[in-house]
Amino acid sequence: MLELLRVLITVVVTSGGNPVPFATVRPVELAAVFVRTDASGTASIDLLGGPRRLLVSRVGFRPETLDVVLGPRDTTLHVELERLEAEMDAILISATRTGRRVQDTPIRVELIDEEEVAEKVAMTPGDIAMMLNETAGLRVQPSNPAVGGATLRIQGLGGRHSLILADGLPLYGGQTGGLGLLQIPPVDLARVEVIKGSAAALYGSSALGGVVNLVSRRPGAEREQTLLLNQTSRNGTDGVYFGATPLGAAWGATLLGGYHRQGAVDLLSDGWTDVPGYRRAVLRPRLTFDDGEGHSAFLTAGYTAEGRRGGTMDNGTVADDDIIEALDTRRTDLGAHLRWRLGGVGSPALSFRGSAMQQDHDQRIDDIRERDEHRTLFAEGTLTVPRERLTFVAGAALEQTQYRNRDVPGFDEKRSTPGVFTQVDADLAAWLALSASARYDDLGDAGGFVNPRLSLLARRTTGAFAGWSLRASAGTGAFAPTARVEATEATGLIFVLPPAGLIAERATTGSIDLNGPIATPLGTLEVHASLFMGQVRSPLMAVDSTTVPFYGFPSLAVVNAIEPTRSGGAELLLRLTRPLGSGESAPLLRATLSYTLLRVTECDPASATTAGGCTRRLAPLTPRDAIGFVATHEREGRSRIGVEAYYTGRQQLHDDPFMTESRPYLIVGLLGERVITTRMGAARLFLNLENLGDVRQSRYAPLLRPSRGAGGRFSTDAWTELAGFTANGGIRFTF
Repeated sequence: MLELLRVLITVVVTSGGNPVPFATVRPVELAAVFVRTDASGTASIDLLGGPRRLLVSRVGFRPETLDVVLGPRDTTLHVELERLEAEMDAILISATRTGRRVQDTPIRVELIDEEEVAEKVAMTPGDIAMMLNETAGLRVQPSNPAVGGATLRIQGLGGRHSLILADGLPLYGGQTGGLGLLQIPPVDLARVEVIKGSAAALYGSSALGGVVNLVSRRPGAEREQTLLLNQTSRNGTDGVYFGATPLGAAWGATLLGGYHRQGAVDLLSDGWTDVPGYRRAVLRPRLTFDDGEGHSAFLTAGYTAEGRRGGTMDNGTVADDDIIEALDTRRTDLGAHLRWRLGGVGSPALSFRGSAMQQDHDQRIDDIRERDEHRTLFAEGTLTVPRERLTFVAGAALEQTQYRNRDVPGFDEKRSTPGVFTQVDADLAAWLALSASARYDDLGDAGGFVNPRLSLLARRTTGAFAGWSLRASAGTGAFAPTARVEATEATGLIFVLPPAGLIAERATTGSIDLNGPIATPLGTLEVHASLFMGQVRSPLMAVDSTTVPFYGFPSLAVVNAIEPTRSGGAELLLRLTRPLGSGESAPLLRATLSYTLLRVTECDPASATTAGGCTRRLAPLTPRDAIGFVATHEREGRSRIGVEAYYTGRQQLHDDPFMTESRPYLIVGLLGERVITTRMGAARLFLNLENLGDVRQSRYAPLLRPSRGAGGRFSTDAWTELAGFTANGGIRFTF
C-alpha cells in the first residue's frame, strides 16, 4: 500500500539561482520533524508515502508550501524562495525545549529580533540594559545608583525572580544579581527570547517570574568579523570585536571580546557622583557543531572583569572625608549543550546541558568592605520523543548554588536542588495546540514543590480571521528563601540581620494573549494584546529593624510578608512594516507602538508581619503606565534613520526624603546610520542622540540623602534616568 512505503525526498532550495543553506524543511502535520539544508542548499527527509504538505522556510525569505503525493520511488524537489526583508515566522524557539516555530508554540514567546538588537547595539554597545528596558512588560530597575547596579523585573515581579540564560544555559548563575545586565554586550546576539510569567515548570525555581534567553549568532558558511568603536559625550568608550568562522562542513567558532569604560560624572557639581565610573573587559569564545542530521554540540566559556566606582568626586563638598562606593567583579563561566538524535528523522533525541559559574565580588561602602563568592553548578539531561502530532520531553536536572561571604558571618548558603520534569506538546487539530509541563524541585530545608504549567493555542488558518491566534497560559513556581533581595544588595549585608525562619516564596501567574494581522491602507498591522495577573505568596521583603543597630544606623531584616504581592495589567503592541516602493532596494518603514498598564500591590513593610493583617500599598518603583513608540526608515545596506519616544508614568517611592511619588517623564531619542562599502567590507557609521529633553533625576531632587537611611544608605532610589542627554557615535566595521 502506498501510505505504508517510506520515501526519501531530496529538497534543493535556491533563491535567485543561488543555494540557500540552513533552510528548514518540515512536514506541516509533523511539528517536531524537520531537517535543514547544507551549504549546497540540499536536504533529505524520509517520510511515509501518500499525500504530504512540506513547508520550506528560512529567516529572511518568504516560506513556501509544497503539496506532493509521495509514490513508491525516491524523489527530488526544487524550491525557489523569495527574499523577504523581515520574516520572523521561521525562527525556531529554543526557550520552550521543543524547537518549534514562534507561531506554532502554545507558550507565548516574545522575540527581540536581530534588527532590534542591531539598533540597540548602536545605542549601548556595552550592555543589554536599554534593549530590555524598552521591551513592553520588562523594566530594568537600578538597585544601587552609586555603582550602577540593576536588576530585571518582568511584569512587576522582583528582579531575583527573573532568570537570564545565555543559549539556554545559566551562565550568569541561578540568581543574576545586581550587575549581570551591565556585563553583557549585545554585539554577538542573534535574538532574545522572552517568556513572561512563571516558567518554573521549564527551568526551575529561578524562573519564578519569567525567562530571558539570549541567543548568540552562529557561524555561517563564510568567515565574518565585526569591529565596533563607540564614544559618548559622557566620557564613555566601547571597543568590541566579534568574529565567526566555519571550521569545516559541520564545525564553527565565534569569539567575542570587549573593553568598556565610563568616567564618573557629577552633573549637579555637588561633589556626588550621578553617573558612576567603571572599567570592564569581556572575553567569550564559542565552538559549535551541527551535522544537519540532528547531532549538534555547543561549547562556550566566558570571563568578565569589572571595577565600578561612585560616591564623592575629587572636588567633594559632601563631607570632610571622601565617601567611596565601589564594586569589583570577576566572573568565569563554562557551558556546554550536546544533542544526539538516536536514529533517522523523527526519532528520539538525547540532550545534555551543563554549566559552571563563579563570580567574586569585592564591595566597599565608605569604610566597610564585603567580599563574597557566588558559585553555580548546573547539569541537565533530556529525552525528546516526537510521535506524529505529539512531542514528549522528560528529563532530570541538578543545580547547586553556593554563596560565601568572607567578611559578614551568618549569610553563607549552600543548596543542592535536584529536579525532574516532563513536557508534552500536542497538535490536537490544525487550529488547536497544547503544551503541558510539570516539574518537581527539592529545595532542601525549604521543602519540595511540584510546579505545573499549561498553555493552549487556538488559531484561525482560513477565512476572514486567518492568521489570528489566542493563547492562554497559567503556571506556578517556588523560590528558595534568601537574605539577598534588591534592598540588601544596595546596602550590603553588614547592615542586615542574619535570616531566621524564612520559607519559600510561592507564585501563581496567568495570561491571555491575542495576536493577529489587520490589513490597512499602509500595509499589514500586527496586533499583540495581553492580559496578565499573578501573585507571590509569602514574599520576601526587607523591613527596618532597630533591634541591633550597626554603626549607629538602623539595620534591616528580611522577612516573609503575611499577605501576597499581587500584580496585574495589560499590554498592547502594534507593529507596522511597509515597503516604500518595489524591489529589493526599496526603503522600508517600520513603526511600533506599545502600551503597558501595570498595578502591583504589596504589604507595607511597617506591617508586613502584623498578625492582624498588613496595610497594602502600591509597590515602589513600579510605573503604572508605560508607552513606547519607535519608527525607522531603512534602505537595506545603505542607511537607517530612527526616532523613539518612551513615556513612563508615576511611581510610588519609599524611604525617599525628597519625594513620595515620582514625576512622569518622556525620553526621546534619534538614531542615524550610514553604510559605506569598501573593498575590505562594509562600515556602518552611527550617531545616536539619547534623551533629547535631558530628563534626569537630579533635576527634581539630589541622589545624595541629607542623612544616611536604613541600612546606612547614602543614595536615594533611582526612578528615572541619571545621565541626562547623551550623544554617542562610532563605527561598526564588518569584513
